[in-house]
Amino acid sequence: MSRRTVALSLPPWLAHTLRAQRGPVPWSAVTRGALAAGPLLTAAVLADRTSLGVLAALGAMLAGINDRPGSRRASVKRLGGPALAGGAGLLVGTYAGEHVGAVVLTLLLTGIGLVAGSFSAVGPVASGAGTQLLVASAIGAGMPLPEPGWQRALAFLAGAAWLVGLRLALPTPGAIAGDYRFDGERHAVAAVYDAIAALLDAAGGPEATARRVALTAALDHAQDALAGPRLRRYASSAAERRLHGQYAAALPLAEAATALAWAGEAVSARAGEGPRRLAAAVRDNTPTGPLPAPNRSAPALRALDDALLHAADAFDQAEGSDLHARRRTATSLLRTAFGAGGREYGLRVALCFGASVAVAQALHQARWYGQHEHWYWLPATAVFLVKPDLGPLASRALSRAAGTVLGAVVFAGFAAVLPRPEGLVALVALSGALIPVATRHFAAQTAVVTVLVLSLVMVGGEPQASASRIGETLLACAIVLIVGHLPMPGKSGGGVRARLAAAGDAAHAYLVHVLNESGDRAERWTLRREAYRTLAEARGAIAVSAAELPALARHTEGTDEVAAVLERLVDTTTACAVHLDDTGRLTRRHIEQLAELLEEFERGRGRVGLRAIELPIAV
Repeated sequence: MSRRTVALSLPPWLAHTLRAQRGPVPWSAVTRGALAAGPLLTAAVLADRTSLGVLAALGAMLAGINDRPGSRRASVKRLGGPALAGGAGLLVGTYAGEHVGAVVLTLLLTGIGLVAGSFSAVGPVASGAGTQLLVASAIGAGMPLPEPGWQRALAFLAGAAWLVGLRLALPTPGAIAGDYRFDGERHAVAAVYDAIAALLDAAGGPEATARRVALTAALDHAQDALAGPRLRRYASSAAERRLHGQYAAALPLAEAATALAWAGEAVSARAGEGPRRLAAAVRDNTPTGPLPAPNRSAPALRALDDALLHAADAFDQAEGSDLHARRRTATSLLRTAFGAGGREYGLRVALCFGASVAVAQALHQARWYGQHEHWYWLPATAVFLVKPDLGPLASRALSRAAGTVLGAVVFAGFAAVLPRPEGLVALVALSGALIPVATRHFAAQTAVVTVLVLSLVMVGGEPQASASRIGETLLACAIVLIVGHLPMPGKSGGGVRARLAAAGDAAHAYLVHVLNESGDRAERWTLRREAYRTLAEARGAIAVSAAELPALARHTEGTDEVAAVLERLVDTTTACAVHLDDTGRLTRRHIEQLAELLEEFERGRGRVGLRAIELPIAV
């Protein structure tokens, strides 16, 4: 029996547990990890401020978990936002732990869990901020340190700021030539053109849908990379304006490539050569040179040729352009956080976090810990397990348990032979370097983080705690699996349905705009980007929900079929837009495809509670 057959026979929650990400080693992130927690701890030990060094190393470690590929400036928000939330959590947790009793502390941390969980539904950065807020508040309340809360918070923020500084200052290997400050942005924009070429190559074949999904991911990543601090709607330097223009020039190319893939007919290899040359020009920061023109025998091919000519012109100019991304207002963010999805998200996080705090406090007050006063490990572990956007509960619980056991055993072996504290400090530096690689699987990440945390605890003066760390992790897994599967008030699966509803609304807006034959192409590209981005987010949430245990997965059954219909509807809308630009009218095939998809959506939307899509014209 083949490996693929075995994998397909496994239940989804177990198959997800065994799945790991692949890709090249991120050497730049490995270098930053090695230069983050270890050197900070070394400096603190030499200055005889070990406890502050432990907190700074924790701040650097948590920031390192969020240190993913992308542009430098986007990383400021991705790393800095959660770090600020962590500093606030450490401050609140410290003073609460010093001045209130166990019952009030449990209620307070549960309330923080409700707020942090609700706002985590806003997006990845908000989720990272919610995670660090909860983890740091538990650490602040339970970690016995001599410094006051404000010093702890400053030390934590200093550690995160050190890693952010490394991210901004160190160039990416292989990108020294030219203005290396923008190597992440250049790589992201170049990847869009490569994805367009790959979609053109796959047109008419079985891989076309997967290539279109990859193009959406590349566009999302480039949009995020260009949206960091000082890379705003209107760029300020020539290099930034050129990158904005190069990104905007890819949008009509992506539109034409999607229309060609929708047509289901293969195109010549010549069609993909132009986008590949544009990708090389962006990546190497060089002129485009002559671009091969595709055959102009069909509307989508004519649109592709026109888009190539426009791109060649845009590449020779340093003029900024709109990123075609809708800006989210404070009202929309609050609506997301306190809507059905955010409420369900926040309630699950609050219950699991609060239950773990209550159990930890009961065990702590009963002196079950003996000489170790690290009850915060239990709720901190529960946070990483329960966050719904971080993966299915069962998968994360199994991975966390396995990773903790492995990490604790490895640390126990090292602790028996390494000199103190220099050997443990070196172990912290090594673990920091391994985190960017270990993030490919939650069990591997857990093992590395366990070694790092146990090293920090021992450097801080506590005895070896591998056994208690294993026991608390297993207890946290049990709490999360039990509490996380309890029935919730209201209709379950609200987070998935909220994202699918947003995707439906975006698809509707895009379709109405195209069928009204508006001449505003900039608005059309903005609506198209919003439709595909919200669909990608919905697809991600659906995939996570489908990998839950059946008790949770059953609440979102049928959502993947509805998402697939919406994707085909948006693809068809794109094909309609390209054809209308060329001929001013739709073909019978376009009209029939729209009618068929709208009927299919109407049949499925009732099962998942979505609004109908109404058109301004009859199709």
